[in-house]
Amino acid sequence: MNRRLKVKHRKLVKEWNQATRLEILEAFIDNALYGFLGAIIVVAINMKIDLAVFAFQFIYFSFVGKILNRPKYVTDLGKIVIFPVSTTIGSFTGYKVSQIALDLLIQK
Repeated sequence: MNRRLKVKHRKLVKEWNQATRLEILEAFIDNALYGFLGAIIVVAINMKIDLAVFAFQFIYFSFVGKILNRPKYVTDLGKIVIFPVSTTIGSFTGYKVSQIALDLLIQK
């Protein structure tokens, strides 16, 4: 590992050790939910279910207020690990769950 990566790795480990497990869990859940809510809108739009699009957008934008008004990530741990990992997991989960849920709603 080159010197720059070693320094970055040490910094991430230090930030992980300084954060409480509750802080990390709360950030992870918030970001996963943010990704989830964003993804379910896309699926509803693709399936052309207007009422679901409207409802999902309302829920998403209600939650965005919480995301935008929280303290910004100032650590590399938050920027490089917590936000992208948890948001991706939430988004993919939202994509899969919303397909299943909407399929159940429109069963013929």
